[in-house]
Amino acid sequence: MRRLLGRPAKVTDRHRQLVWQAASLLLAYPDDEHEARLALVSRALGELPPALADPLAEAVAGLSRMTALDAAKEYVETFDLRRKRALFLTYWTDGDTRNRGNSMLLFANTYRDCGVEPPSDELPDHLAVVLEFGATVDVAGGLALLAKHRAPLELLRLALEEMPSPYAGAIVAVLATVPEPDPEATRLEALRLAEQGPPAESVGLSPYSVTIPVEQLTAGLRGNQAGVVR
Repeated sequence: MRRLLGRPAKVTDRHRQLVWQAASLLLAYPDDEHEARLALVSRALGELPPALADPLAEAVAGLSRMTALDAAKEYVETFDLRRKRALFLTYWTDGDTRNRGNSMLLFANTYRDCGVEPPSDELPDHLAVVLEFGATVDVAGGLALLAKHRAPLELLRLALEEMPSPYAGAIVAVLATVPEPDPEATRLEALRLAEQGPPAESVGLSPYSVTIPVEQLTAGLRGNQAGVVR
């Protein structure tokens, strides 16, 4: 009997939901719930194929080696203070420009079309919000948003791996759930964004901040209302 070894297991919607929920938990600000979130992710790994479970397990292992205080410092240093590792997906494509507001409407309208409101304490393009939405509200809608912003996700992965950061595993797992019809086009787009950087606009605009805290967002990440208001 012919059997192709090493062929990746088919990624199902159930896999996507588990990976996205796990990644949203891992990308939450490390507060008092930090250890409980890591335990939740660990329990979900057994339901996933190795290609998806292994990078998440690496992220859990790396974060588990830190105290909650050290993990909080690492989180701020990794995401809140470094624009090239921003968790806001439209920042890469629109930067601090007027266009970014229109781009974020795509996220907000996607949520509303599914009967939920965007979060009041976080921008709708925050990766943890998008993942939570896809995991608990609408898989197809979440997948469409992630696929549209695959190049920024690739840049985020590269930046995290360059550190290196335990959070890289969460992004690797997410990317493995997003089909890539044209890898060369994604690569070229990522190169363009990396070389040019996010667009800038300095006249008549108060820039969006990329350092919005997520403490309040994380309080609900264990349930089904972390990223969106039902």
